[in-house]
Amino acid sequence: MESSGPTVLITGASAGIGEALVWAYAQKGARIGLCARRLDRLESIVSQCQEAHPTAQFLTLVCDVVKPQDLEMAASRVVETWGNLDIAIANAGYGVAGRVERLKIDDYRNQFETNIFGVLNTFYGVLPHLKKSKGSFAIVGSVNSYISLGKLSPYCMSKFAVRALAGSLHAEMKKHGVAVTLICPGYVESDIRKTNNQGVYDGEKPETIPSWLLFPRDKAARQMVRGIEKRKRELIITGHGKLLIFMERHIPFLIRFLLRKR
Repeated sequence: MESSGPTVLITGASAGIGEALVWAYAQKGARIGLCARRLDRLESIVSQCQEAHPTAQFLTLVCDVVKPQDLEMAASRVVETWGNLDIAIANAGYGVAGRVERLKIDDYRNQFETNIFGVLNTFYGVLPHLKKSKGSFAIVGSVNSYISLGKLSPYCMSKFAVRALAGSLHAEMKKHGVAVTLICPGYVESDIRKTNNQGVYDGEKPETIPSWLLFPRDKAARQMVRGIEKRKRELIITGHGKLLIFMERHIPFLIRFLLRKR
C-alpha cells in the first residue's frame, strides 16, 4: 500500500518519546526515517509498527547526533528513498545529573555535545531538504528550559540553550517557509532517566518520578504531532508543565520557594 502521510525524520527514535513519535506517525501512514545508535531497537520497532500499520513505510538509520556526517547521510538517505523530507524532529538527548561541585567540565561538555550540538547537527543536515519542501523542524526541549532544578544544571543549561536556538531559528527560517516548533514536555514516560551521565542506557535503573505524575508517552506524542502539523511556534506538554511555566512567568517567587523546599 502507498503511504499517504508526510515524510518524517526522527532522531532518538529507539526509545521513549522518539519511539512514541514513530508510532504516532505510523498511524498516519507516514514515511518515517528512524535515527538512533541501536539498530536492534530500531528494527524491533519497525517490525511491530509495520504489522500494526501496513500503510506506513520505514527506513532504519544508524546515526549518532554528535557526528554531523551521520545526520547529513540520514537526511540524504530519506530523500533518496522517498523524494522529499517534510518534517525533521530533533529528539535525541539525555540528562546529566549531579551536584555542580561534584561534576566535571567534561560532564557539561558531553551534555552539550548531544543536547545542543546534536540539535544543530540535525538542523544543518536537514535544512536544504526542508527549504525545498517548506517543511517543519521540531526540537524536543523541556519544561526545564524555563525552570532550573538542583542537581540537574547540565541538563537545564542545555535546554535553556535549545530554547534560545529555537527562537532564533523561528525568526530566521520564516522567510524560507520553514516552520520551527519548540516542544517542551514536563514529566513524560521516557527512558531519559534510565540513561547515565555518559549517555549509556541502563534498563535496570529505577524510575525516579512517581507514576502518578508521569504523562503517557503515546498521548504526548499525538499532541506533538498535532502541534507540528499546525506549525505552532511552541508546544508545552503536560498540565503540570503548563502550570509550572505559568508560575515561573507570573509568580516566580513562589517557584523559588517551592524549589527551596524541594
